[in-house]
Amino acid sequence: MMNIRSIFLATALATASMVSVGMIAPAYAASEVDLNKDSDQALQTLYKLHPFAERLSHNAKAILIFPNIVKAGLIFGGAYGEGELKQGSKIDGYYNSVTASWGFQAGAQSYSYVVFLMNNKALRYVHKSHGWEIGVGPTVVIVDEGVAKNLSTSTLKDDAYAFIFSQQGLMGGVSLEGTKISRIKR
Repeated sequence: MMNIRSIFLATALATASMVSVGMIAPAYAASEVDLNKDSDQALQTLYKLHPFAERLSHNAKAILIFPNIVKAGLIFGGAYGEGELKQGSKIDGYYNSVTASWGFQAGAQSYSYVVFLMNNKALRYVHKSHGWEIGVGPTVVIVDEGVAKNLSTSTLKDDAYAFIFSQQGLMGGVSLEGTKISRIKR
């Protein structure tokens, strides 16, 4: 009986903390100047870690940059971060990334991620959808060391390529999750 009570209490606390983070995060939204600076710095870090990413950027129609995503969970979890969409050197809008998850998980971490939109279809989808769920719409390939070694500018066939990097903290477990990217009205 005590185990069920502990699980219920942990679930309630995690849910309450995620709801409060969701309500507080927009109030502490980064300024456009800070977001631009952080996004540029994250992109440069990615290029140093994965030189292929810089070559990929030359073929991309646009780049979604999320310099700092914060993720936490205990049974229920979530992640939030803000970023920008760049077309060339022009900023085409500001976006947030919201993730919800459920399962055997515990911990907290932060990370950055960048999504290279490779064709007009993917870019149109981001512009026209009222919130873009990763896994629905354009085909997104998560690039890790193995995938990056096998990619070249002539083998790029998917709509979008995502790099996750600069992970800090510890998050462990197995969970089901979904991520939604939405335009921020500024």
